[in-house]
Order: sequence, then structure tokens, then C-alpha cells
Amino acid sequence: MFLLLHRWIWQNPERCARKLLSFAETEADGGRDLIRAAELTRDPLLRRLFIVHAAEEDRHADLFRARGSMLLRTLSSRTSAPFQLNWMSPGERGLDDLRVNAETDASLLAFLHLSEKAAAGHFATYVDALKDDPLTSQVFKEVLKDETFHMNYTLAQLTRVAPQNHGTVLWKARLGRLWKAYLRLMSAIAGVMGAVMLTLQYFVLLPPFAFFAKRAERREPRGWTAVPQDRDQSLTSQY
Repeated sequence: MFLLLHRWIWQNPERCARKLLSFAETEADGGRDLIRAAELTRDPLLRRLFIVHAAEEDRHADLFRARGSMLLRTLSSRTSAPFQLNWMSPGERGLDDLRVNAETDASLLAFLHLSEKAAAGHFATYVDALKDDPLTSQVFKEVLKDETFHMNYTLAQLTRVAPQNHGTVLWKARLGRLWKAYLRLMSAIAGVMGAVMLTLQYFVLLPPFAFFAKRAERREPRGWTAVPQDRDQSLTSQY
């Protein structure tokens, strides 16, 4: 059932292209954050790994962008894809607006591990869901190889950097991701509620105002209205 849902999401060519382009932006943004992390860390091994990781994120961005652009060019006309459904089929969230400057090596590795693990699970599902689109499926296969390596190296390095409390650091990162997921959900609900309230105002509150405005308009005389003499002082007074 879950696989069928993803097949339905990805079968729309325009939605597929837009999602791939969105994934490209996320991967590129994650790569920039990893370069910043490499600049900040004092661990030479982590610095090398972060630079390699950033280069691979940039390559992923190129793969997603190339395939998404190719799909858009093959469309004879734009199809109807009003919703991207990113909450149902997300990509890699990168550093998810994480402030790299405020993180330690351990907390950053923990967050990266969880992010890469989640992305690897999603991309593995997309490989199966896109069997009818072998070119796009192959893109996800290529990216999935790197995501698996990223997931493994971040956990290994976290264990090395924080051998005594790496489990605690992981749990803190999980709680942080849950909190951000909660905020995203509440933001989406607030958006829906706002749209409902504005719609109700439009159909419930505006019609009475329109009715009374038209009623008042009918009582107004047509054409020019003569100004009484005692008020016809506009050329000699400001009142």
C-alpha cells in the first residue's frame, strides 16, 4: 500500500520534475553547510570527510537537477500537479536549517547520521516506486549508494569523537528532529486553518456588507448634486 502511494505521487511527470529540482536545491544547500562545517572543525579527519561529503552532495544536486530539467523539457504541455506532497515523499532534509556554527562535532555528526539514514530509507522506496521510469530510478540508485556511506561514516565518527556519550547525543538529535517535524506539522495546520477562515469570511461576512452598500447606493440621487449657498465657499475658505 505504501509503495502504491509513492508510485501514484511520482507518476505525474511534472510533479516528478519539480520534486527532483527541489531535491537538487536541498542537496546543494547541504553541501554548502558541510563546507562550513569543514572550516569550523579542528579534527583533521572530520575535515577531510566533510569536504568529500560536500562534494558528493553537490554531485547529487547535479544529478537531480539534470534529470528534473530533462523531464520538464520532454513535457509537451504542463500537466496538472498542484501539490508536490513533500510531506508524504520528502527528500533529504540536509542540515534542516541547522546553524552549523552553534554545533559541536558530535551533535553535527549525530544530526547528519539521522538525516542520511532517513534519506536512505526514502530513496530506497523511490527506487522501487519509479520502476516504470528507469532513468529517474537510476538517479536515486546512484544517490542511495552515497547516502548509505554517509549514514555509516557519520555513526562511526560519532562513536570515535564521543565514545562515552554518543548514544545520548543521538537521542538529543532525534528529539530535535521530532520537534522540527512538530513545528512543520503545526505550520501546515495553521496554513489550512487560515485558508478556511479567510474563505468563511469571504462567503459569510462580505455578502452583508455588499448588500448594505448596494442598498445605500440606491438611495443616493443620480448625477450632480447642487451645493447649498451657505456651503459654497470653496474658493474663499478651506471649509
